[in-house]
This record gives sequence, structure tokens and C-alpha cells, in this order.
Amino acid sequence: MSSNSQVQNQEPTEEPTKETNQEEKEAQGEEKDAAKEEVKAEEKEKEDKNEEPKEQKNEKKKKKEKKDEKKKDENKGSCKDFIYNPRTGEFLGRTASSWGLILLFYLIFYGFLAGMFSLTMWVMLQTLDENVPQHQDRLPSPGLVIRPHAIEIFYNRTNPSKYEQYIGELHDLLQHYNDSIQDGNDLCLVGEYTEQDKEPVKKVCQFKRSILRQCSGLPDTSFGYAEGQPCIIIKMNRIIGLKPKGDPYINCTAKRNTPLPMLYFPPEGRLDKMFFPYYGKKAHSEYVQPLVAVKLLLTKEDLDVEQTVECKVEGSDLRNSDDRDKYLGRVTFRVKVSQ
Repeated sequence: MSSNSQVQNQEPTEEPTKETNQEEKEAQGEEKDAAKEEVKAEEKEKEDKNEEPKEQKNEKKKKKEKKDEKKKDENKGSCKDFIYNPRTGEFLGRTASSWGLILLFYLIFYGFLAGMFSLTMWVMLQTLDENVPQHQDRLPSPGLVIRPHAIEIFYNRTNPSKYEQYIGELHDLLQHYNDSIQDGNDLCLVGEYTEQDKEPVKKVCQFKRSILRQCSGLPDTSFGYAEGQPCIIIKMNRIIGLKPKGDPYINCTAKRNTPLPMLYFPPEGRLDKMFFPYYGKKAHSEYVQPLVAVKLLLTKEDLDVEQTVECKVEGSDLRNSDDRDKYLGRVTFRVKVSQ
């Protein structure tokens, strides 16, 4: 009996434990389901949160694009309005009356400046003499130049092509001195200055080409170059108002041990005072400059030998020995005639 009662007592205790286990399992399952649902809900919330800023960003981009388009349209409109605004009638930001006032101001302003400049120029020109330079202190004495225009005159007398250029220069220089042209000029007093300060029209003294005789190119068209005794023409630079004292003449010497024979035309290489003073290119436009021709009488022994010749203006107060200016009152050239 006792054993049966024990069995009976044990059976009811096993049933409630089974039920409690099932309940616990069910509760755990429910908790798991709830946790899953919570995780899903959190994920959805995150997704929703991520989606919202994307939408906001897209909206902001769209708004910016619209603003940029509006600005572009406004800029286009503002440029067109700046050139010409049909509402206000402005051109380049100003009305017609404003432009008119500005143009009137600048017209008066620049007109005043032009008037002041013209007045100052007129006053300055009243102090100048159109015939005489105001300042000519730097040219107290004239320089000398030669024709042919060459420091070295080297040629072969048997070959005319070598000295044709020299002959051409001399003929061109003396064209203005032809006797037919000089006959129209005045006969002046020899040895006297031709002063004509008060005369409006300055007379011109004659200097005929024929005075140069053997170096005139008339009896010998080669000026002595063909025979090996060339002619060199010397002239003095013009200086307005120059009146050399004394009796100026040209003197040439060869830099060698023995003198070199020479002929001068006019005789003694004189520069007559009747050709002075000179009154300027405008007042004395037909002025004839005096010339001196030097014929070098080279011998056979002088052929193929270089000759250095120096010519100076002497017999007056004109300077001819300034070391700083080798052409002041003098000129040096070299001649070599070959055969």
C-alpha cells in the first residue's frame, strides 16, 4: 500500500514541471520575437533617418540650381540693361543728358589746354629768328670736307671702273657751279665781306666752275685720275654769320720726308672774303660755297705708294689744331694710285 501511495504522490509533481517548461519556452520565444521586432524597428528607423537627409540634400541641390539659373538670368539681364536700358533710356549707365554734360565738360577742358599750349608756343616762337639759330656757341670754327667723299682714295689708273665713282661725285658737285648758271649771280668785291643784314633778299656771289681750271672737269673730264694725278676738292662747312679775319686759304702737306708737289685752284687756295657772311638756308637759299681744288702731282716713283695728305685752313683766326676734333679747320685723307 505504501508503495502505491508513493507512486501516486510522484505522478502529479511531474506534470506541473512539464507545463512550466513549456511556458518558459514559449516566453523565451516571445522574448526573441520581440527582440527581433525591436531590431527590425531600429533598422527601419535608421533607414528612415538616412533617407530623410538624402531627400533634403536633393532638395537643397535643386534649390541651388534654381538660384544659379536665376543669377545667370539676372546677370544677362543686367549686362543688357547696362548697355541699353529701355525702361530708363540709359546707355552705358548714363542718360543722354548726362552724356551731353560730360562731353561738354571735356570739350571745354581740352579746348582750354589746347589754347594754353598754343599760346605758350606762340610766345616762344616770338623769341626765335627763323634765319639765325639762337644758340651757335658750339661752332666757333668750321670744319673741312673733301670730295670725293672718301678718306681713302685707292684706285688703279689703268682701270676706269675703279675711279668712275670718284669722277661721278666731282661732276655732281660742280653741276651747280656751271658758268651758265653762275652768270645769273652777282659780281662781288674781291677781298671784301658781302654784308647785307638789312636786305630782305640776299644776293649771291659768283663762283664759276672754270676757276678751278685743270680740276674743273672741263678740259679733262677725268679730273686727272686717268693720268694718275687726281684732283681733290675741299670746301669749308657753312656757319651763319661767320666772318673770318685775315685772308683765309687752304694749305695741304704730305706726311713724308720730301714735299709732294701740288697745284691749287683758285691760285694759292684762297677762300675769298666776298663769300662771307652766310645768312642761313632760308634767307640765303641760293648761296654758293667757295671751293678749293688741289691737284696731286704724283710721279712714277709715287705710284703704288700710299700718300697721307693733311689740309688746313690758314691765314685767319679760324682754329685748325684742336686735338679733340680732328676735322675742325682741317681734314686728312690717303691716296694710293696703282698701275
